[in-house]
Amino acid sequence: MSRKDLVLVERAAYGGWQDCWRLSNGLVELVATAEVGPRIIHFGLAGGENELKTWPEQLGKRGGAQWRVYGGHRLWNAPEDNRFSTQPDNAPVGVVITGQTLLLVQPPEKKTGIQKEMEISLLPGQPAARVRHRLRNQAARPQRLSAWPLTVVRPGGRAVLPLPARGPHPLRYQAQAPLVLWPYTDLSDPRFRLTPAHVMLGTDPKRGANKLGLATPLGWMAYARAGHLLIKATRFQPGAEYPDFGCTHQAFTHSGMLELETLSPLALLKRGQAVEHDEAWWLFDGVPVPKGDADIARHILPKVALAKKA
Repeated sequence: MSRKDLVLVERAAYGGWQDCWRLSNGLVELVATAEVGPRIIHFGLAGGENELKTWPEQLGKRGGAQWRVYGGHRLWNAPEDNRFSTQPDNAPVGVVITGQTLLLVQPPEKKTGIQKEMEISLLPGQPAARVRHRLRNQAARPQRLSAWPLTVVRPGGRAVLPLPARGPHPLRYQAQAPLVLWPYTDLSDPRFRLTPAHVMLGTDPKRGANKLGLATPLGWMAYARAGHLLIKATRFQPGAEYPDFGCTHQAFTHSGMLELETLSPLALLKRGQAVEHDEAWWLFDGVPVPKGDADIARHILPKVALAKKA
């Protein structure tokens, strides 16, 4: 194995937790904690800052029945239900290392019977990670679920969600895809920028919650901030039923945070069955925050093509 193909997997302390795991390939590095979760708490360029937002006052904590945001990247189940989605993940998780792959396995949740797993690896020689999310039903009753990974990123940037391919009237006159609103969605919010080909959403520490969802077969969303570009790439499954009126991607912002959210198709799970959902994360340097479609076409779409090709 050449040096460029080497991925380091090592135990490390992070943010007050002593039992964490760090993955690095010399281009990017990722840290997941085994003391709570499953959670990815750090992702960034090697030796660089964390692209994920965390709450410092909560780092290092564990135990208790109260749900903590912690920050970073987590896995929920959709459709969202306050009785079941926000279950605490304050207990240690099992760790299995196979080669250069880290598997985190949560004990089944007492209230839901759902067991959450993350299978994490870095791509050798690429500024990228692969995260496989798994929801396993360990309850006696069947459950209809979608895997719903949420990545909390640092404020000050702009999320980009691609709309399905555009076309002129009257050549393309049939309805194409839903744009999904929540009761608190406010499209007049200046954090939104709607262009012919994309939806963008920014952050503002003085403003409250806002959210938008959409269905797109293009299979990516991105976040540009401070010269860096984080791309989350997924695989669209034609004909599958997605939650929330067909959402494949969602973006949520509140005060000084923003979440990049993707969803798997809904699956009816009998006991022991699982639904899986893969994301590929790519992180690039030297990419400005876009103002419109021209910027996205010039600076972001070539990076998306690279990520989708790999």
